[in-house]
Amino acid sequence: MKNKQTRREFIKVVSVTGGGLILTAYIPFDNVLAKAGDDPKIFSPSVYLKIDSNGIVTVIVHRSEMGQGVKTALPMLIAEELEVDWEKIVIEQADADSKYGSQSTGGSTSIRRNWEPLRVAGATAREMLILAAANKWNVNPSDCFAENGFVINKKSNQKYSYGELVEDASKLPIPQNVKLKEPKDFKLIGKRLHRVDTPDKIYGRAIFGIDVVIPGMFYAALSRCPSFGGKVKSFNGDRAKSLPGVIDVVQISNGVAVIADSTWNAFKGRDVLEIDWDFGLNASVNSEDIRNEMIKHLKEEGAVFENRGNVNSTFEGEKIIEAVYEVPFMSHAPMEPMNCTAKYENGKIELWAPTQNPQNVKSEVAKALGLNENDVTVHVTLMGGGFGRRLVSDFAIEAAEISKASGKAVKLTWTRKEDMKFGYYRPPSMHSLKGSVSKTGKPLKFYHHVIAPSIRQMRFDKNLTAEKSEIKEGTVDLEYQIPNLKITGTLVPSQVPISWWRAVYNSQNPFAVECFIDELAFAAGKNPYEFRKEMLPDDSRLKNVMNIAAEKSGWGTRLPKGKGRGIAISYGYESYCAQVAEVSVIDNKLKVEKYTAVIDCGVVVNPDIVEAQMEGAIAFALSAAMKGEITIKNGGVEQNNFDDFEILAYDEMPVVGVHIVQNNFKVGGVGEVGIAACAPALCNAIFAATGKRIRKLPVRLSL
Repeated sequence: MKNKQTRREFIKVVSVTGGGLILTAYIPFDNVLAKAGDDPKIFSPSVYLKIDSNGIVTVIVHRSEMGQGVKTALPMLIAEELEVDWEKIVIEQADADSKYGSQSTGGSTSIRRNWEPLRVAGATAREMLILAAANKWNVNPSDCFAENGFVINKKSNQKYSYGELVEDASKLPIPQNVKLKEPKDFKLIGKRLHRVDTPDKIYGRAIFGIDVVIPGMFYAALSRCPSFGGKVKSFNGDRAKSLPGVIDVVQISNGVAVIADSTWNAFKGRDVLEIDWDFGLNASVNSEDIRNEMIKHLKEEGAVFENRGNVNSTFEGEKIIEAVYEVPFMSHAPMEPMNCTAKYENGKIELWAPTQNPQNVKSEVAKALGLNENDVTVHVTLMGGGFGRRLVSDFAIEAAEISKASGKAVKLTWTRKEDMKFGYYRPPSMHSLKGSVSKTGKPLKFYHHVIAPSIRQMRFDKNLTAEKSEIKEGTVDLEYQIPNLKITGTLVPSQVPISWWRAVYNSQNPFAVECFIDELAFAAGKNPYEFRKEMLPDDSRLKNVMNIAAEKSGWGTRLPKGKGRGIAISYGYESYCAQVAEVSVIDNKLKVEKYTAVIDCGVVVNPDIVEAQMEGAIAFALSAAMKGEITIKNGGVEQNNFDDFEILAYDEMPVVGVHIVQNNFKVGGVGEVGIAACAPALCNAIFAATGKRIRKLPVRLSL
């Protein structure tokens, strides 16, 4: 392990007054470092730690906490190597700053990308503290060890606290190639530590974006065009201004805002605005138009994503199966609607935002307001769910523009209806599949054509081709040993704003793949589990999680009439997952009774967090599979709230058993891993119970 830092790049004496001397350890990543000289500027993605002369260890978390547990898991990595008392660590949330590298919280990357850098940071600081103590005792560092925030002399049993050593440690050269702990020596990693943010949430002390209050703040609501891409032609705000509590009415790029002395008064003022809209080019777009556009491409060849063996169009002399699968637009629908507090003053702006991408907020607000990025400060708050929605900066830009236009500090709050109608959505997709098996039940051919809009093409690269697009996620690199396989894709445009939704294309493509594998198994006259098992290599981690899921779920035991089990497997985010759903269908009423989920994500940092993420993923994915659908009419979203965009109710949630494979493989992701196999396991179970295939989501039981 190489470490090219200078001492000044790693250690910074922040203060020698008040609370004491602070040693700040910056964490390198991918060897991306700046030449800092006397003013170190480290460009890394990571957390830095501070140890003051009172022995207080502060870990600054640079990723966003939205319920997934990074404020616990990331500090565990540093604390493990640093050898400190976990109960005494102080956690702080980082503001947006380029020195952290990427602060984007998405793609199940927080642990994966920080697993080594944060441990190196903790280990390096530990070794420097040990050397500082050894120098004081005039002994060899090997005669000392660190434990629980102290360096201890093995021979004399004397000890120094970390706080007593920081000044000496800050003068030492950086040790090269520090040794990290072996997994067998872990004290924190792998343990079920309670989440550090839970007590504040239980007792109401936690500050989410919607809770932010700053001195002199007013409240804002925004009226937006009902059709995507529409604009204000003209407006009259006189009626709104006449209402009690309304302070001002201003126009911004995305609509007309009402500013008031309370959120409720801002909403009431917004509702009486008189606006003449230019509904734009998308005013006539409807769901059927979008669906028909995808249908037009079903028979196309498409761009080739993967091709092995020989998949021709005739499939002669074989048992042939053909099917079309389909998924709809989806809303993220987090419990906390979009909101942001902004204060524009003297050519600078300060924001308090529940964002998954604070650096993006910083750059996009700067661009929208014509500011230098150095004049934009973004404070990251807790957020009541994200699921990818808060990777987009639209709500923060709106708040910033309102603050600048009005000259007032404002908190912009969206209503639930606005969150549903004016967000960014998971794109729809359609899948044409064709496969065959031999007379002896062996898989011969597998063809999959994906038709979908590309998020990257719509948002970043209009010239992106299908071959280079992300719509292939969850369709290529299948471990199934099918001799002839071909995967193709076609990009279609979307007039509806689309963006990342938890697990992105892995939330939809595996639905088609794993359900169709079940169809091939049925055509082969084989048990779906055994059929998959025969197609997977013996050393496959995917095969291992599937075997465990089958065992834990009681696969193969008889179920009463009207009940069925379905199995599905998936790989994504460097982790492996298998799920078995158990359902009953009586008088066309579906009841999901049980889910057995197995995950292999390599080394597990905190099993409790992994289990919670898997359980949450299943609840989220089941809501989508059983209920979720966004439909478009006259260029806008038809749904308004949770009454017409339903989520799983308490009595609909199945019993979920999560089983974690313990090993020392490379750390994989967790947050999105439980999504991919959920819907296909459900639909395969419905088939087992009823003999009817579900090829279009959400599930509609008209059996």
